[in-house]
Amino acid sequence: MTPAPTGRLVPTDSGRDLVLVRTLPVPSTDVWAAFTRPEVTGRWFATWSGEPGPGSTVRATLTGEEGAEADIHVTACDPPRHLAVSSEDGEAAWDLEVWLEDDDGGTRLTFVQHLDAETDIGSIGPGWEYYLDRLGAVLQETPEPAFEDYYPADREYYERL
Repeated sequence: MTPAPTGRLVPTDSGRDLVLVRTLPVPSTDVWAAFTRPEVTGRWFATWSGEPGPGSTVRATLTGEEGAEADIHVTACDPPRHLAVSSEDGEAAWDLEVWLEDDDGGTRLTFVQHLDAETDIGSIGPGWEYYLDRLGAVLQETPEPAFEDYYPADREYYERL
C-alpha cells in the first residue's frame, strides 16, 4: 500500500517552505525525546553524538541511508515545543524546524524544511514523508514503513507542487 502524500509548499520571502503535519497519539514529551535523545532519534532517523543545545553542532549518522553522515547545527531549541537545525551535505543546505503542540491527548507535529527555488522537491518530499511515518511507527510501536512505498511513488505529487 502506498501512503498518500501530505506535504504542501508555502511561499516565503526567501523561497518556499515544505510543510508536513502529523498528529501522533502520544504525549509531546515522547515526541520531543524522539528529536532530542540520540537513543530514540536513532530508531527512526539518525544516531548522533556531541553536546546538544543552541549554537552547538552534533555529528549524525543517518540510519535509513547507509553511510550518510552530517554535522547538524542546532540553531534554536525551546523544549519541548520548537527545535531548529541546519546542515550542509556538499550538495544542498538543510534548514529544518519542528514545532510540537498538544492536541487532544496527543501531539501535533509540524515539520518545516526551508527551501530555495532550485531544491528538488520531488526527492525531498517523499523522503520526509517516509521519515515522519517511520517516527510515528517507532513511537506507536507499529511496523515501520518501507521507503519503496514513498519513492518514487510520491515523486510526481511533489513535482506538481
